[in-house]
Amino acid sequence: MAKTIGILGGMSPESTIEYYRHITRSYTEKFGDYGYPEIVIFSVSFQPYVDLPAAGRWDLVADGLAQAARKLAAAGADFVVIATNTMHKVVDEIQAQIDIPILSLLDVVGDAITAQGLETVGLLGTRFTMESTFYQDALAKRGITVVVPNAADRETVNRVIYDELVAGEIRAESRAEYLAIIERLAARGAQGTILGCTEIPLLVKPSDTPLPLFDTTILHADAALAFALAD
Repeated sequence: MAKTIGILGGMSPESTIEYYRHITRSYTEKFGDYGYPEIVIFSVSFQPYVDLPAAGRWDLVADGLAQAARKLAAAGADFVVIATNTMHKVVDEIQAQIDIPILSLLDVVGDAITAQGLETVGLLGTRFTMESTFYQDALAKRGITVVVPNAADRETVNRVIYDELVAGEIRAESRAEYLAIIERLAARGAQGTILGCTEIPLLVKPSDTPLPLFDTTILHADAALAFALAD
């Protein structure tokens, strides 16, 4: 029996949809049938998880997401994937409050970068993701250096995420801005770029740049499927 996947979503709806779609479709592509694992989705109200980080109340973020994760467990989930990068800032605090494992996106991304032998990568994400150190701390344990955009570029990346991507808006001019930022990170030594917000792959595709892109949504969803199917 496959394990039941618990998706902790709603941050934003766009990324939650992509997790579900990729897990189910990639199973069928690999195995030729529709026997994908059972999936439970708990979609939180997004607004508190916009307001609380802005107020610096990461303790309440962790408490709220732990409560949501316990609802997934009560609904039958065997493990949890948090369908957002930013909230992995408190992944350890959430894990400490629940009885089923969290499949950490940070570990999954670290494995992917290590597999390609890269030593320095750029990071795009929300302001909280880029200006916190949870990615840097996690990847430093693997000998990987993370570089982030300058202040003006961080503002651009964050604005596009919250004003456009979470609402499903895809604009060519924003794609051009992101690609220019990726080029500036490459000039500072980045050998690839983490698309460290689960909405960014809606905007920037591997065909847009010769540099390796680490699509955190696809990597995490693939890992969730593999974990669910593992003995």
